[in-house]
Amino acid sequence: MKSFKTLTDLRVRVAKASTKGVPPALRDPARGALVAWIDTAIQYEMPLNAALRRLRDGDAAEAIGRTAIAPQLADPNGPAAKAACAPGCAFCCILSGDDGGTITQAEARRLHQALVPVAGAPDGRAWNAKACPSLDPETRLCRAYDARPMICRSYMSSDVSACEMIASGATVQGAGVLGAHTLYLAVLTLTRNLLRGIVRVPTYSLSRVAAGAVDGLSEDDALNSARHGTHELDDEVARQAAMLKR
Repeated sequence: MKSFKTLTDLRVRVAKASTKGVPPALRDPARGALVAWIDTAIQYEMPLNAALRRLRDGDAAEAIGRTAIAPQLADPNGPAAKAACAPGCAFCCILSGDDGGTITQAEARRLHQALVPVAGAPDGRAWNAKACPSLDPETRLCRAYDARPMICRSYMSSDVSACEMIASGATVQGAGVLGAHTLYLAVLTLTRNLLRGIVRVPTYSLSRVAAGAVDGLSEDDALNSARHGTHELDDEVARQAAMLKR
């Protein structure tokens, strides 16, 4: 992998990286979070190639997202405390967007590995044609819960009926992702800009990765079939940023 000479070089380049595709309100937070991640890598003497792989695979963006979401989930007055979410209430798992749910390479590999044991079994599509194949169609419970990506971890709803309406294509208030998810996407976009010309930072369709796994495809074949093109990440960042403004 063609790379920078040192992690310090990488850190310096973050300050100069293009913010194209990153919403203006998230440019400074995303850049600051990425610098902090690299500083931690420097502190723990992470090898440069390992750091570059973690950036490419989305591990860095996910770590930043999980750090940001922790206080949001713990806030006794926050959206998580008021959530109406419950086991088996899976309307949020109906993936009606064109991207099929944007996830990183690291998340895609974990998701596939988690679903290999249920390959060939009926899946969420037996309940709803657009449902995530990770679901058990009878219980509507996620069979890859521990491996669920950021988009699943950050989605909250204060109104079950809103989730059902959104799943049918309506635009209503009461459900959506926490701000940490949009920061995670912004960091991923900034990472893609940072590494452009060095290595591609891919994203994948959650629904297609899960479908590939339960349909018996190998990990490589499932990811190849689910790989996004060049615009899905930008489109999803813009969509989530617009929703946060409402």
